[in-house]
Formats: sequence, structure tokens, C-alpha cells
Amino acid sequence: MSEARTAEERGGTTTAAAVGGPPAPAESDTTLVVVTGLSGGGRSTVARALENVGFYVVDNLPQALMLDMAELAFKAGGAARRTAMVLDVRSRAFSTDLAGAIRELKERGFSPRVVFVDADDEVLIRRFESVRRSHPLQGDGRLADGIAVERGLLEEARDQADVIIDTSHLNVNQLRRRVEELFGGEDARRLRVTVLSFGFKYGLPPDADFVLDARFLPNPYWVPELREHTGREEAVSSYVLGQEGADAFVATYADLVNATTAGFEREGKRYLTVAVGCTGGKHRSVAIAEELAARLRQSGIAANAQHRDLGRE
Repeated sequence: MSEARTAEERGGTTTAAAVGGPPAPAESDTTLVVVTGLSGGGRSTVARALENVGFYVVDNLPQALMLDMAELAFKAGGAARRTAMVLDVRSRAFSTDLAGAIRELKERGFSPRVVFVDADDEVLIRRFESVRRSHPLQGDGRLADGIAVERGLLEEARDQADVIIDTSHLNVNQLRRRVEELFGGEDARRLRVTVLSFGFKYGLPPDADFVLDARFLPNPYWVPELREHTGREEAVSSYVLGQEGADAFVATYADLVNATTAGFEREGKRYLTVAVGCTGGKHRSVAIAEELAARLRQSGIAANAQHRDLGRE
């Protein structure tokens, strides 16, 4: 009698592991991050940083729905397996038992990590005053009163937090980097470069960070045997890259991107578009874009070439 048959007769569930396949995913395979903390402490910055490193972020989630959200993420799989839930005073209107909600998640097999953002009272007051907002819990009192009430409500959550981030002396970029270091991994924090070829006659790409003009090079369009081919083909690529100034042009912009990459990463930029244009976006810009992307990859930058107008003629 087979093992699967025996399990069926016992009324049990036959898993993939029981018949020799890979084990079924468990709830603990879902990465859950619960973000809470004081108003003005930086929850929104933490949420954006988590989105940057691939988390599906649910903001202002009532604590009573945390388990439902976790189970939805588990069942959905894929990108939803990295989910962050952001709780604030509005969500606590439904329940103040965050500790109980966390215990319930763990009892169901999940392993949530709780991130608590904090800051000194004086810093929080300055932040609220700079944006001319009242504290959501101050009522008819002062800002300090609202902060004190919130600290009392969150005392147990702070005690149970896995990670406490004091943002008193952190700017937005420093806080973002801290979160990315905790949850992103090196690949998620790297700048990704798209080298985009285009034709000037079709307009500039609106999302370009740098625009390069390859029209100083001779146009293969006027070479009969190359006219119908594109810059992705060897004959056209060799012709374009073999022209005087072409190699220096590519090398100069490769050096420029290399020189700015670390700074862009520090400032939180994750995607950079380098647009390379020629007249129609078929020959020169395509060849240059392919070559520039290849050189950037050789220097360790995550780069790919795309061609907006190829095939339009």
C-alpha cells in the first residue's frame, strides 16, 4: 500500500514531501514586517524604504486584520510573500492589543518582525511644528500631551519590538539606508541603470536622467548595405563603434555613470535612465546603447539596454 494511500485512509493530508516532491511552503516562509511607533517618528519613510526593497506595504492596517492580511499574503505567494504592515494611531482605533495580534500571528506559524520607530519628544515637537500639524492624540491639549498619551499606549509594543530605530538624529536618507540594510540585502539597494535608445524625431524620453546625442557620428542610413539593418546587428554596430570619437564617447559616459552611482545610491535613487538619441532611433543610438550597457555591466553595475523606437520606421 502506498504512503499516499495510507495518508488518505487516515483522513490526513497528502503533502508534496510525502510523495517525494518538494515540501509545501509554510507560513514561516512569508516575511512579515510590522511597522509601528510614534507619530512623527518616521513610519512613512520606513514604509517607502521597504517598498524600495521589494515589500508589499499595507498602510494604516487595523490590528484586527493583521492575521487576515498575513494569510492573504501567504496564499498569494510570489511578491506578496514579503509584506509589511504599517500601524498608526488611526489603526489603533479598532484595537490597542498589538501584543495580542503579534502572538496570534506566531501561533499560526508566522514569524513577524516588529519595527518600532521612536524619537525624542523635543524632536517630535519640532517635526510637528515644522509642518504645522497637531498631534492626532493631543485633543485640546498641547503637542507634548498628545505625545505622552501615545507613548503610554505604545509602551508594550516598544518593549516587544525586534528592532527599535531612534530617528532623533537621522535624516530621511539615513533612515532609509538603515531600513534597507536591515531588510533589503545588497542587491535590493543597488542602482539599476536602463540605457534607452530613442529617435529625436519622436521626442525626448520624459523619464531620462541623462540625454546623450549620438548624431555627431556618421549615419548608417546613408550606407545602402546597412540601411535596412539595426544597431543590434554586428555590421551596423561595428560601423558605428568604429567611427572616430565613438569609443571615447562611450567611455566618457561610462565613467560618468560609474562616478555618480555611489552618490545616487546614498540619496535613495534606485533607477537611472540614460537616454541615447539619434535621428530615428534605429542605428547609432541602438549600437551605442548596447555598448554602453555592456561596459557598465563589466564595471559591476546592473544595466540593461532598451530601445524605445526600434521598429517604428
